Amino acid sequence: MSIFDPLKGFGVTFSTMFKKVVTEEYPEDFPGTAPRYHGRHQLNRHPDGLEKCVGCELCAWACPADAIFVEGGDNTDEERYSPGERYGADYQINYLRCIGCGLCIEACPTRSLTMLNDFELADDDRRRLIYTKEQLLAPLLPGMEQPPHPMRLGEDEQDYYVNGPQLARGEGVQ
Repeated sequence: MSIFDPLKGFGVTFSTMFKKVVTEEYPEDFPGTAPRYHGRHQLNRHPDGLEKCVGCELCAWACPADAIFVEGGDNTDEERYSPGERYGADYQINYLRCIGCGLCIEACPTRSLTMLNDFELADDDRRRLIYTKEQLLAPLLPGMEQPPHPMRLGEDEQDYYVNGPQLARGEGVQ
């Protein structure tokens, strides 16, 4: 330690005292996020409205913070929520635990789970930070039908996952 160290510290203090103050007008002047920022999760849908989540629970197993709870349910001919045999009947993400690592996204075999750019997840009530399936599901776009309904994009789940790009363009099943 040198006797000039306190003077160096004071120099830093004095140099910042005369700089212009930067004030961000958040939330009126929203700064935006990076395009690949990982924020709030979303459960995606197929083009006909069926859910992509098949209730496999791999995202919950991959989560190091144990923030995801998935309980699978069985599809029936009368009530079909996803193209496969199962669907995510109960899906919850606890944002009090989530560390935003994205391992759940990597583990999802159907690309059902993705992360949006939404970062405003703060709340003063802990119960509102446990997001349910209804809060996580992507909104229905024009042309989509609210599940449960029969499969519209093919005969079986292979048509949904193997021929997905052709179906999304409207080319039909090969």
